[in-house]
Amino acid sequence: MKIGIIGTGNIASFLLEQVNSNQMIEGKIIAIFGRNQEVGSHLSEQFGVDFHTDIHEFLEIPLDIVVEAATIEVAGLYAKEVVTCKKDLVVSSIGVFKDSDFLEEVDRLAESVGTQVFLPSGAIGGLDVLQSAKATGGLNQVRITTRKSPASLGIEASEEKVIFEGSAYQAVEKFPKNVNVAMTLALAGIGVEKTIVRVIVDPKVVRNTHTIEAIGDFGRMELKVENNPMPNNPKTSLLAALSIVAVLQNKDKALRIGN
Repeated sequence: MKIGIIGTGNIASFLLEQVNSNQMIEGKIIAIFGRNQEVGSHLSEQFGVDFHTDIHEFLEIPLDIVVEAATIEVAGLYAKEVVTCKKDLVVSSIGVFKDSDFLEEVDRLAESVGTQVFLPSGAIGGLDVLQSAKATGGLNQVRITTRKSPASLGIEASEEKVIFEGSAYQAVEKFPKNVNVAMTLALAGIGVEKTIVRVIVDPKVVRNTHTIEAIGDFGRMELKVENNPMPNNPKTSLLAALSIVAVLQNKDKALRIGN
């Protein structure tokens, strides 16, 4: 499997280390695309991959799958172009799909050209439960409470306080770099308008914490995940990067576990 990465940040570096250096999947990252010439050139030299600043040149490479590991803005710019070039796509900036019309457009395009779009579970769990619970329309309520440190949220705070409560759509609008998990949860469950998100800043927090609550015909679920941050990046949970590795590991397996 030949892999390309859009982005040159911490997640890209992590994937290059796990895939190319540690050989954690049956495949190799052969090219990266980004705007930061200095960082991109460094990654190219360190991991032996091609670095491109032109998206068209990047997509002309015979890649089997492209991982978007950049920002919501970048995902919005290039998701359709990747799919149009008949390459499978992993989207890490899932907040880009707060626009349901854009999600439907990417979905239709992928189906028309025979490619797949993968949305990793990111820094949370319980998505299989939500998908099963809503299979016959029996999922009624979903709420996620996210507790993060001031550094993780990029703000200053001396005491614990709720800084946001509203829909998943509103949460992604207000915190585009911090609550991708809310959009993932909403897409797996009852949608961006009905999924309730609460964000708490807490100076005492060591790990980013997500508590998911769901109620429906199936019963009730409460799941709490405490995430260690990625090295050198307190805003991103390590589990988010690991979930991308898991997608790549399982992409072509005949046996799949869960939904």
